[in-house]
Amino acid sequence: MQNPFIELPPWKRAVLKVGSALMAPEGKRVTNTYTLDIAGFITQCRDHGREIILVSSGAVAAGISTQTGKTRRPLTIREKQALAAIGQPLLMTHWSKFFDFPCAQLLLTYDDIKERKRLVNAKNTLTELLTRRTLPIINENDTTVVDELKVGDNDNLAAHVAVLADADMLFIATDIDGLYDADPKRFPQARLIPVVEKVDHSVFELAGGKGSLYSVGGMITKLQAAEKATSRGINTVIFNGARRDSFEKLLHQHCCGTLFKRASLPLNAKKHWMLHAVKSRGVLTVDAGAHQALIAKGASLLPSGITSIEGHFKQGDSVDIRTQSNEIFAKGLCQYDAEDLGKIIGKKSGEIEKILGYVAADEVVHRDDLVLLE
Repeated sequence: MQNPFIELPPWKRAVLKVGSALMAPEGKRVTNTYTLDIAGFITQCRDHGREIILVSSGAVAAGISTQTGKTRRPLTIREKQALAAIGQPLLMTHWSKFFDFPCAQLLLTYDDIKERKRLVNAKNTLTELLTRRTLPIINENDTTVVDELKVGDNDNLAAHVAVLADADMLFIATDIDGLYDADPKRFPQARLIPVVEKVDHSVFELAGGKGSLYSVGGMITKLQAAEKATSRGINTVIFNGARRDSFEKLLHQHCCGTLFKRASLPLNAKKHWMLHAVKSRGVLTVDAGAHQALIAKGASLLPSGITSIEGHFKQGDSVDIRTQSNEIFAKGLCQYDAEDLGKIIGKKSGEIEKILGYVAADEVVHRDDLVLLE
């Protein structure tokens, strides 16, 4: 059941993510079944002066459709990469046939999001494409990247793109109506939740299992995407893209699924990047005094407050910071590599040079390079 009575906040630029369940609804090939309506929505948004960036799944499904005989499951990484390479140009051809304006292909990897220079380059490219009235069509570069360098799913990729593009709205089109208070496939009486004020632990507990045949994550990754986007000040809607009337309602500013409201105090760009784009390479355990200083006094983390470290990280890597009861409460960029940091934990900053022979910084994690978790 959809809710037509929630009015959407105004927006001028949106990222629209379309999942594999809509691209290849029969699990065999990319079809026009739902993409025709999606393309119509994109065109009408542009006609009304709004900008759309499309994040589209479906490359592997498009690649599978070219293969003779039955494709065995599960696919190996090598097979997925080959099929994505075959299917990506077919996916672009599929979308381009609907439009009388130019489309551009952008294939991104985790490194494009993690590394600040590449992030800025991707942002500049997106900005220029929108200036030229071109539709950016984005997918993860599955053809060569290995697992540790992947974003992993297009829900989270779409959230990163929304942040990158300074979007006002993130639309996640899927084959269910939105977030329910229980799994609607198992519990027929489950109720659709029209508005979520904040994506917190209780919201994640509502998420079910995995999605359709070519889907990576299901509802969990959609909630992760909503958390990323809303914490940066971007409203997010999860809705049923298989319903034709969904797009009509969106065009008239009516929420047709679940609206996740933007944070009232969004994270700044650097702290959002640290929290959501950079993977932690280690863990620092701190004493009670350091914990209190970080959360209540806005202090930096000094070596004297660290009781132990875990991981093999380098200088400049991201690390989690936890209490002695193993609660992770912060994340930051470490000024020392793990080997050197292990020699100075519990020591005063004035002792660093005597122990190491150099001083990278008096702080292990500077306050400007630290973000607190709620």
